[in-house]
Amino acid sequence: MESTGPQSPAGLRTTPSWLLNQTASHAARLISEGFAAHELRGYHYRLLAALAESGPASQADLGRRCGIDRSDVVAAINDLAGRGLVVRAPDRADRRRNVISLTEAGADEGRRMAETVERVQQDLLAPLTAAERDQLTRLLTRLLEHHSRT
Repeated sequence: MESTGPQSPAGLRTTPSWLLNQTASHAARLISEGFAAHELRGYHYRLLAALAESGPASQADLGRRCGIDRSDVVAAINDLAGRGLVVRAPDRADRRRNVISLTEAGADEGRRMAETVERVQQDLLAPLTAAERDQLTRLLTRLLEHHSRT
């Protein structure tokens, strides 16, 4: 993460958008490094988490739910299936579609990745108290919800 120290212009050090961008870059690096230990990426985690939360789904539904482009979903599902973390089977109701299901190994890997996410959150938010973390989460949620509607 770029420093917010004296070399950064004072106007930037007090601009929320710049601060959010710098913090997001740092968070992305930390999570990427954490997932690299699993030899997986963020797309993989999002798919595993969605399957664990909502159960089997078509590739298209998973992509929409996770905000992942269709071609990227296919590539990520191929990676996960190749590692035995998910299975792809024709949909009984519509044989043109594939339904993706989590395997036991996939559920285990998803839990390990969730633990990595939690460790990254602890590292990222280390300077904040529990109350400050809750407040930051509420404020960021409010911002995201507002801008997701517009």
